[in-house]
Parts: sequence; C-alpha cells; structure tokens
Amino acid sequence: MKVHLSFDVEIWCDGWDDLDRKFPAQFERYVYGRSAAGDFALPHALKVLRQYDLPAVFFVEPLFAGRFGVEPLREIVGLIQDAGQEVQLHLHPEWSDEIQPRPFEAAHTKRQHLSYYTLNEQLCLLKLGLALLDEAGAQAINAFRAGSFACNADTYQALSQLGLRYDSSLNPCHPDSGLDLRGVEDFHRPSQIQAVESLPMTVFTDGFGKPRPAQMGACSFAEMRAALASAHEQGVAHFMILSHNFETLVPGSTKPDRFVVSRFEQLCAHLADRSDRYEVCGFKTPGFGVQFGGRRADIRAPMLASARRHLEQIARRLI
Repeated sequence: MKVHLSFDVEIWCDGWDDLDRKFPAQFERYVYGRSAAGDFALPHALKVLRQYDLPAVFFVEPLFAGRFGVEPLREIVGLIQDAGQEVQLHLHPEWSDEIQPRPFEAAHTKRQHLSYYTLNEQLCLLKLGLALLDEAGAQAINAFRAGSFACNADTYQALSQLGLRYDSSLNPCHPDSGLDLRGVEDFHRPSQIQAVESLPMTVFTDGFGKPRPAQMGACSFAEMRAALASAHEQGVAHFMILSHNFETLVPGSTKPDRFVVSRFEQLCAHLADRSDRYEVCGFKTPGFGVQFGGRRADIRAPMLASARRHLEQIARRLI
C-alpha cells in the first residue's frame, strides 16, 4: 500500500491588520517553531523524516510572497529541498487582495476559498503560485492541493489546462471540499477528473462510529496505526495522511505539543519498520503511479484507539 505523508506549509499573521509588523515573528514561528526545547516546526519534521529515511510531500503556499517578496518563500523551499523532500503547490487565495499589483482586476476583496473564484481567476492564481515557486527554486511541480480542500470543478479544468498531473484536494470530511463534485466524483478512491489524477484525503471510521480524516493533529497514533492496518488488509492502494508545518506546536505559541510530536515520531518509526507492507512515497518518487479501481474500503479504528485520543486531548488541555 502506498502511504503519502503530506504537509500543508502555510504562513499566517493572526489576522489581516498590521501585516508588515507581524510577518517576521509569524514567519519564524510557522517555519521554525523555535523554543528552548529546539525547533519544532519544519526542521523537526524534516529531521524525523531523515532519521527514518522517509519521503514526504510538502504542499507549499506561495501567495504570501506576492506581498512580502520571494526571499522568505525561497527559504522555505530551500529547507525542504535541501532535505531531499519534494515541494508541491498549495493555494490560500485569501492572500490575493494583499498582492500589489493585483493579480486580476477583481482581487480587491477578501474571498476565502478557491471555489469562490471564477475559472479565469483560478488560472491566474495557479499561474502566479507556480511562478513564485519557480522563482524560489522549487523543482518540477506536478501536484496541487487547494487551501481548506476548497476545490470545485473549475479547479480541475484549470489544473488540466496547466498540465498539473496530480491533485489531493478532495476531502469528504471537509464541508467546503468539492461542493459541486459531490455525487459526481469519487471522494474516497483515486480517480481521473478531467486530465488530473485525484488522490483524496484518507478518511476512516473511528471507534465511536464517526468519520475522521487521517490527520496528525486529529488522530491518536493508535488510531492511525489501526487505520493503516485496516486499509492494508482490504487492499487499499493509497493512504493519504495530512499534517501542517505548525501542527507540532502548541496553538498560539512556539512551544512543542509533545503529544503531536510523539504521534509523528511514532508514525514514522512504524512506517519505516513495516516497509514490506507500506511504501511511503511522493508524487516525484521514481516509478510512482496512481492505482485506480478496487472497491471502496471500510477503514476503521477500534474504540480503545479513539478513547486514547480523547484521553490525550484531556491531558493536553490540563498540561
């Protein structure tokens, strides 16, 4: 079973006021997460991946560079590629009205999701994102993920026109993902949408009967381990895992969230120890190809694993 460790790499400034003053400190937090215990944002993820010799996919959001210049983006791309990992394209179009000159005439108000933009506007933002990543030194972009998974049919038309081969924007758990594609496209298995090969986020049923995305900050390690085993037993071809550059940090601080740090380290050790069962790969891994078809799996985690998550959440709040 092909397992994809994916990261959405983003910079936010705690609101849209006073951006120029806030950006330097927020860049340091989101990219490096420096604390007395060490760096626990991107450097930690890259270190653990290197330790276990695992590849990952880093979907990097570049539009902030339209406001603050390409040098911070080049720093992010350099960190990732110097560690031997792949950079791909991620877009949060909320940045579009912060860019001067405007990327298109109507970019003068804040619109959160890519699906709120016309086909031509999406094409413009995708081209701008690719150009910024290229200027920052990113190599051979061939995959995309929409911010907040908020793609629509126009997104796939735009990706097809631009020749981006892979997409990972469909998430059946996210209310803004592919609203005009529901009931039309497959949100659970790899599929072809126009000229794009779609690999949706993996979702499993937790021990309490609720759907849960395979996201580092949202699952206990026990749940992730059980979901991987359940998917493998049912012959699932691809298992997509999500994290973020800041997910190992306590919200609003640079302190490491020891629970999420431990989950990620345990997951990487588990995948490395079971390389006969799980092939961890990216979109640029030599020989990579999407496997289509097969029945929809009923991926599950047991109640004890989900109960562990609830106990961890209680402990995190107390600590």
